[in-house]
Amino acid sequence: MNLTRSIWPSALAAALFVSFACSAAQTSSRSAQAGSTKSSGAAESKSYSPDLVEKGRAVFMRDCSFCHGRDAGGGESGPDLTRSKLVTQDVDGDKIGPVVRNGRPDKGMPPFNFSDAEIGSLLAFIHTQQKNGAAEEGGRKGVDVADLQTGNVEAGKQYFNSAGGCATCHSPTADLAGIASRYEGLALEEQMLYPKNAKSKVTVVRAGQTVTGTLEYLDEFTVGLIDPTGVYRSWRIADVQYKVDAPVKAHVELFSKYTDADIHNLMAYLQTLR
Repeated sequence: MNLTRSIWPSALAAALFVSFACSAAQTSSRSAQAGSTKSSGAAESKSYSPDLVEKGRAVFMRDCSFCHGRDAGGGESGPDLTRSKLVTQDVDGDKIGPVVRNGRPDKGMPPFNFSDAEIGSLLAFIHTQQKNGAAEEGGRKGVDVADLQTGNVEAGKQYFNSAGGCATCHSPTADLAGIASRYEGLALEEQMLYPKNAKSKVTVVRAGQTVTGTLEYLDEFTVGLIDPTGVYRSWRIADVQYKVDAPVKAHVELFSKYTDADIHNLMAYLQTLR
């Protein structure tokens, strides 16, 4: 959600319940309908108070809209929650609740440390959006760049240089110089949280000789790299020792450490690097 907590992948919970009446007065057609609902895995629709829905909207706008769109209809990377099977089949948050709290690091979605009250309101908003959009047509919607500009720049800079450890690998005057001009909005957020195209470095040692370069190929038999001169070189795994330094690993390790404020503030700081 949310480079917040997308995305992703994009990713949230809802409060619904399934009620199947079992009484002698129940008609056979009613029983058949209930059986159909149960077999489809869909939870029955539930209404929420306008006040609870609005509280959920505020939480969603703050932490989820940058990946899943302002109305939960999907963003550039986060799925459309109004058409999500997971949301449809969710009962009292049993299916998507764990996704919210644990995240999906493999899809670039960090965990969210929401209070029970925040989760409850969030569920009300998502399921209400799904209910309202059930009959609507149209594709997924984009993400407003303004949704990603809610953090504090100075706090983000401090996090970059200290607690986040970002400065140990990156420099605002080197590899990150002009990054906010190359990436905008959600694309920048994705680069921050999970840089999918980041090249790994590899160091190969053979017969006392050490070669370091950009990892180009690796399987159980061969390791290959592009050396500093731009030349491709490869070795048999059995003949060398090697160590891979994958930059994306450090980003994934931050998923369990980020707070909501950290992500918003860091994003605000990165957007100043033009």
